[in-house]
Amino acid sequence: MADEPAIPRPVLAVAIGLAVLLAVAVAGIGGYATYTENQRQAAVEQAERERRTGPLPLAPVPAPDAGSPGCGAVLAALPEEMPVGDARVPRRELAEPAPEATAAWGDAEHDPITVRCGVGAPAELTPTSPLLSVSGVGWLEVSTGGNTSYFAVDRPVLVALTMPEGSGSAPLQELSRVVGDALPRTPVFG
Repeated sequence: MADEPAIPRPVLAVAIGLAVLLAVAVAGIGGYATYTENQRQAAVEQAERERRTGPLPLAPVPAPDAGSPGCGAVLAALPEEMPVGDARVPRRELAEPAPEATAAWGDAEHDPITVRCGVGAPAELTPTSPLLSVSGVGWLEVSTGGNTSYFAVDRPVLVALTMPEGSGSAPLQELSRVVGDALPRTPVFG
């Protein structure tokens, strides 16, 4: 057998050095990708916390009866805490300019629940709309985009409760008690 030519030591050292450098570069890229994903996740979690705490910005909606005495009575009777599942969720400050006759509840663990008084009738309200009766208050249920809104439609002013799906029935029961005590029943179409 013929002697195989030996690889010169400098070439061997360079080859090993390049292999080690390549391994370090791949590990560094993987580590950077993990770091970047962790940073992105932390930013998403921070945005979620900020959305659930601090003053809540609410877009204005047409509420022709927001300044009525009936809405004043409803707002005065609203609780400082709203039951959501097994929790009591505190009242939440509204960002300025806050819509008139509006209240909200929420905290870091619970998406906002809002009440608006004096709103106009939703387009879904027709003479044949099925109503849900809770503690003697007639509610029209309208679900859109992960939220459910309930409109108390058998009172002199309409009251809307909007809450995320999965909030349970306690907020609707609590608001039914408030609306039933604060406002007399009136015909839905009359």
